[in-house]
Amino acid sequence: MARRRPARPRARGPRRGRRRRGRLHPERGGHRQRRRPFRLTGGAVTLSVAIIGSAGACGRQLAAQLLDRRTIAPTACLQLVVHHDGISATEGHGLRADLRDAFADDAPTIELVEYPEDVVADVVVMLAGSTLPSDPNAAIDRAGLAIGNFAVFREYADALARRGGPAPWVVVQSNPVELGVAVFAEALGPDRVIGAGAYSDTLRFRREIADGLGRRRPQVRGFMVGQHGDHLVPAWSTVAVDGIDTDALADWIGGQRRDRSLAGLPDEIRITRDALVARVGRGEIDEAFRVLAGCPADLRAAVKPFLVHCTAGRTTEMVTAHAVADLIGILTRGTPEVVSVQVALDGASAGAGAGLTGVGAIPVTLDHAGWTPAPVTLAPDEATALRCALDAARALRAQMPDRVP
Repeated sequence: MARRRPARPRARGPRRGRRRRGRLHPERGGHRQRRRPFRLTGGAVTLSVAIIGSAGACGRQLAAQLLDRRTIAPTACLQLVVHHDGISATEGHGLRADLRDAFADDAPTIELVEYPEDVVADVVVMLAGSTLPSDPNAAIDRAGLAIGNFAVFREYADALARRGGPAPWVVVQSNPVELGVAVFAEALGPDRVIGAGAYSDTLRFRREIADGLGRRRPQVRGFMVGQHGDHLVPAWSTVAVDGIDTDALADWIGGQRRDRSLAGLPDEIRITRDALVARVGRGEIDEAFRVLAGCPADLRAAVKPFLVHCTAGRTTEMVTAHAVADLIGILTRGTPEVVSVQVALDGASAGAGAGLTGVGAIPVTLDHAGWTPAPVTLAPDEATALRCALDAARALRAQMPDRVP
């Protein structure tokens, strides 16, 4: 009997005798099927990007923002990843054509990808999966959402682990973000897996602070850490604002915090969110936003996304895509920046994650090589709330099945 040829680490196309399942072809821009390692050009890094869930509202917005910012070099590739037997496969053709018409002057190669094993980019963005209903009167099944999206996470994480070679960057923005980070970190290792939820929360937090102090967001520093959800942690101890002295800022922050505690913030978020979403359900939209405007800055940052989700007709697609585009921009620029993102901690981390295990958001120094904990120290109550957020993420992961059918 003839000896079998050893398997190649990455196949250029379907193996002999294997059914071709609608793989990439020239009409879909799929003439590059083998992953090319990123290249350094000066200080910048040329990276290809894949958007899983590209036909959704957030995926479309991200593709447009990346191309509009020229984040992806013309010599690189943007993979639009859709599901082979869903409506997104049909919509993907139109999306690719529309993007090429809009950005043809200096756009990268744009490919349409239908199968997880054909994702070969240097940076993989997870935007697929279900989201909460936008109907304010609809019942919310958070457990069902987590289980359904867990299966999507596992499918793509396993496919990326099988492809061989250096692990890609993975940026998770599908919910639950912490669950997605856990799944991809288990499959690929934690060094290049991050969640963008905390970066989105930080953008909102800084914006609310800037609004309250009559400043622009770039003048504000400070982080949201913890969970992208009820257990988010406003790290007030990290806040600084250009043009405002320490004492004046401390007085303003004291007014925002009042007699509220971080230990009670998760319940405060749930109560406020449910009350305001109920107002939207009754048609009291102006009143809901008016009441929200009177809330403290950290509570506004936590609750406003739900009002946007219920009134914008789809989801918080603008800031969701903006956050991911910012992070990919950091990776391609090659200049380290300190950001708050979800990461998988192993107990050996420094900074805000010192001694912690599990998935949660901390400030990290991010560049194309990986992430490292930033030298940021949290206040004692913030550190306690961060541990509670890690516990919540750990409990959710424990509820998921070991195997996906």
